[in-house]
Amino acid sequence: MWAASCLASCCAACACDACRTVVSGISRRSARIAYCGLFALSLIVSWILREVAAPLMEKLPWINHFHKTPNREWFETDAVLRVSLGNFLFFTILAVLMVGVKNQKDPRDSLHHGGWMMKIICWFILVIFTFFVPNEIVSFYESISKFGSGLFLLVQVVLLLDFVHGWNDKWVGYDEKFWYAALLVVSLVCYLATFVFSGFLFHWFTPSGQDCGLNTFFIVMTLIFVFVFAIVALHPAVSGSILPASVISFYCMYLCYSGLASEPREYECNGLHKHSKAVSTGTLTIGLLTTVLSVVYSAVRAGSSTTLLSPPSSPRAGKPLLPLDKTEAEHDEKEKSKPVAYSYAFFHIIFSLASMYSAMLLTGWSTSVGGSGKLVDVGWASVWVRIVTGWATAGLYVWSLVAPIMFPDREF
Repeated sequence: MWAASCLASCCAACACDACRTVVSGISRRSARIAYCGLFALSLIVSWILREVAAPLMEKLPWINHFHKTPNREWFETDAVLRVSLGNFLFFTILAVLMVGVKNQKDPRDSLHHGGWMMKIICWFILVIFTFFVPNEIVSFYESISKFGSGLFLLVQVVLLLDFVHGWNDKWVGYDEKFWYAALLVVSLVCYLATFVFSGFLFHWFTPSGQDCGLNTFFIVMTLIFVFVFAIVALHPAVSGSILPASVISFYCMYLCYSGLASEPREYECNGLHKHSKAVSTGTLTIGLLTTVLSVVYSAVRAGSSTTLLSPPSSPRAGKPLLPLDKTEAEHDEKEKSKPVAYSYAFFHIIFSLASMYSAMLLTGWSTSVGGSGKLVDVGWASVWVRIVTGWATAGLYVWSLVAPIMFPDREF
C-alpha cells in the first residue's frame, strides 16, 4: 500500500512537471495550436468516457434517479454531452471575455495568449462540474447543440468560400501563363474527381433491385448544382472563375457522400455499409481526426480571413508598421499598440460551436445511439444535416457570384 502510494505520488509529480514544461513552451504564435490541442484533448476524454463511464454514472443518484435504469447507451451519450458542455462553457466564457479586444495593449490580449496552466485547470474544473448538473440542463444543451452544430457547418462553408476565392485571386494576380495553366489543370482535376465520385455514389447507394429514389434524388440534385455552378461562373455578366466552381462542386459531392454514408446500416440502399452493426477502431479514429482537422482549419481561417472574420483595423502582412529609427522603448510600446490580427471572441466561438458538433458526431446526433451501438455519426438526422449543408453551400456560392450584380453599390 505504501509503495503504491509513493508510486502514485511520483506519477502525479511527473505529470505536473510535464504539464509545466508543455505550458512554458507555448508562445504567442503557437497559442492557436494550443487551443486546438486542448480541443483535441476534450475529444479524447469524450471518447474514453463514452466507453468506460457508463457503469460509474449508473451509480450516481443525481444522474440515475429514474424508476427504471436507462440502457447503457443513454449513459454513454450523457457522458459525451457533459464533457462537451464543459468544453462549451470554457470557450464561451473566453469568447465573452475577449469581446472588444482591438489591440495588443489590452490586458486581455495576454490572457488570450498566456496563463495556460490556469486555463487548463479551469477547463478541467468545468468538465468535472458538468457531471454534477441536473439531467434537465444536459437535455437542454443537447437540444441547442443541434442548432449550434448547424452553425458550425455553415461557418465552415463561409470560410471555404473565402478560401477558394482568395486562392483564385492569388493565381490570377500573377498574370502569367503558367498560373493560368495551373488554374485550368486544377479545375479539370476537380471536375473529373467530382464526376467519378458521383459514379461511385450511384454504385454504392442505388443498388439494383431496391427502391432508392431518395438517394438518387440527392445525387442528381448535387450534379445539377455542379452544372449550375459552371454556367453561372462562366456567364459574361458574372466576374466568376472556373477554379472556385470546381472546388465547390467537389466539396458538395463530398457532402452528399458523407450524408449517404451516414444512413442507418439496416437501410437497404446503403450499399457501402450494408448491415454493418459495428465500426472499426480505425474508422472511429479517422472520424475524430477529421473533426479535429476541420476545427483546426476553421480556427486558423478565423485568424487569417480578411473579408469576414478579422477586424477592419487588422494589419496587412508585409506592410511595415514601425519606423526603424525609433528607440527600443518606443518600439516595444508601438508593438503593444498594434491591432490584433483576428477577432479573439470569434475564434473562441468557433470552438464553442465545434464542441457541440463533436458531441453530435459521437452520439449520432443523439437520435441513433440506441439503435446503432458504437457507430459514430450515423442516423437520418446526420444524413439530413449533411445534405442540407451541401445545399446551403451551393446557395451561398451562387449568392457570392450574383450578389455583386444585384447590389452593385455594396461591397462583398
